Amino acid sequence: MHRRFRELLSELHSCHMRLVRMKPVTFGTFDRDRVPERGVYLFSERGKSLYVGRSNNICARLGRHCKPNATWRQAAFAFQLARQVTGNFKATYRKEGSRQALAADPTFMRAFVAAKDRIRNMQVRYVGEPDPTRQALLEMYVAVVLKTPYNDFNNH
Repeated sequence: MHRRFRELLSELHSCHMRLVRMKPVTFGTFDRDRVPERGVYLFSERGKSLYVGRSNNICARLGRHCKPNATWRQAAFAFQLARQVTGNFKATYRKEGSRQALAADPTFMRAFVAAKDRIRNMQVRYVGEPDPTRQALLEMYVAVVLKTPYNDFNNH
């Protein structure tokens, strides 16, 4: 294994432990002044880790996941939750079942709005990580270790 890659990997477990040991907050209760600008965040509900993401602006990204006016293009996790609730599990490139078609479906959009509300009330944890390569590796590491069901890393 290449030395640089091994160095990057060696730091992942300690970052993961800092993340999971953080006292969780909710979207409405976190202190914006204490949130690191760049890093990895984790959504959980009733003790179950659901989704891990990364961002160069964690506060803004958390808002895009759950603010009422966030669009289907901005709130990927909410879109996945709405897919599950409505039984539209599989992404498609055909017009029928596409993201755009689902966004025009009133039933799906009600589920999407409810999903954003659900996320707003979830627990969230975060850890700072300014390096984009380590962010990506840490996101994958946390998703694999915690078996987050809404991270699939499929190509679209």
